[in-house]
Amino acid sequence: MSGKDEGVGLIGEIKRKLIEKKQAWAKEGRLLTGRTAEPERAKLPPGQRVTRDWPVLDLGLQPTIDPAQWKLKVDGLVEAPLEWSMADFKAQPQIDDVSDMHCVTAWSRYDNLWQGVAAKHVVALVRPKPEARFIVFHSYDGYTTNVPRAAFEDDDVLLAHSWEGKPIPREHGGPVRIILPKLYLWKSAKWVRRIEYVAADRPGFWEVRGYHNHGDPWKEERYG
Repeated sequence: MSGKDEGVGLIGEIKRKLIEKKQAWAKEGRLLTGRTAEPERAKLPPGQRVTRDWPVLDLGLQPTIDPAQWKLKVDGLVEAPLEWSMADFKAQPQIDDVSDMHCVTAWSRYDNLWQGVAAKHVVALVRPKPEARFIVFHSYDGYTTNVPRAAFEDDDVLLAHSWEGKPIPREHGGPVRIILPKLYLWKSAKWVRRIEYVAADRPGFWEVRGYHNHGDPWKEERYG
């Protein structure tokens, strides 16, 4: 076995162990409190703790994506599929938005400033067909996650390229990631490369491994 093959094997073993660990969490219901909360009355969802840091959580693989080579496709059940380069993306109307992050591993970070393109702008351009009821996000590392179409079309959802005034670092999903503040952070796909509109729900990477299909932190939808 070559040194390169050994490296691939090691990464594969690390990834396998991380996946198995998180699947075990789902089976045992780790961190569950059994409580619910209303975002209008409580700042912090059940079972969460506040952090000022932004912990790095991934599968041990962080793709290196040259912004000049980055592409985004929005397709599936839409009237006007699109494909953007980074220049195309940056040429769209840009917005600032402040929202909280809630990770399924029980940390929350308040008042994050994002810059990017509003999901509603994307929706207006591609014009989803009536039968398009769900969305699947595809990432450059092979990751997928699913959300109802309505969740993507919410006012506070965006395709973000910057956080706190600086480009989103690679370890946190740069050059572009999805931000869906009302759902647990695993739904906000890092390194996004494709947004696919589909008719039938299609659970993604963690959803088929025991995580909740929806992921509302206020209802503590950690696991399915």
